[in-house]
Amino acid sequence: MSNMLNLQGRVAIVTGSSSGVGRAIALALASEGASVVCSDLTHDLRPGGYETVTTSTHELIAKTGKAIFKETDVSSPQDVEALVASAVAEFGRLDILVNNAGVFCGQNKIAEEPLEAFEKTMAINTRGTFLGMKFAIAQMMKQEPRSTGDRGWIVNISSIGGLVGLSMEPSYCASKGAVTNLTRQVALDYAPHKIHVNGVCPGFLKTAMVRSALEDAALNEELHAASPWPHLGLPEDVAKAVLYLSGDGASWVTGVMLNVDGGYCTR
Repeated sequence: MSNMLNLQGRVAIVTGSSSGVGRAIALALASEGASVVCSDLTHDLRPGGYETVTTSTHELIAKTGKAIFKETDVSSPQDVEALVASAVAEFGRLDILVNNAGVFCGQNKIAEEPLEAFEKTMAINTRGTFLGMKFAIAQMMKQEPRSTGDRGWIVNISSIGGLVGLSMEPSYCASKGAVTNLTRQVALDYAPHKIHVNGVCPGFLKTAMVRSALEDAALNEELHAASPWPHLGLPEDVAKAVLYLSGDGASWVTGVMLNVDGGYCTR
């Protein structure tokens, strides 16, 4: 059996690629031979993360592979359209899109949740995913398919909060629930065209987003207790799932939401 993870000759866009999960995904795709367009609001690492190497993601990839950086606000249709165009201009096509950019605006019950927090969360997490798929699929439909007939691979990073309710996270759960079902809907429409549309639902990961909780003894214990697996996940765990969903090993896979959650959703 040939290498099912070989991405040589494929071109990928990863949003939110400067830190955490997005950085791990971009590095993983590049390690399997993909040319990567790294996209974020800035190429600088997010403060408070666990990265030990401070070199920007695209510069790190460019040492041994091919990568560029494109500043992008994923809630802006103009920015996202330009992002897809930059991949085509630099590398000639677009094969893989990973909609990873996302925000979490804190915990509240819905009665106390600021409307601004809801609107920002929906703009980045849901609208950003919608726009990414809209412009990526338009490009995939007009370019020549791969030799297998496949036109493209899209992986949307949702969350366990897109599958089950999480306490005091109304905006986040609403946004990720929309991502989950939008993934399934778009997969249905584009399966006849051999565009794979899947998602990953991470659980609690060791990233900058939860660092403050991990440094609080009580919250740390609560996070660890929430997962049947004896430790939290890492960004690289999500990256491995994305690699599978972006490769030939998933040749008959679409509309799937793959949990990477240490068993959280088995309860």
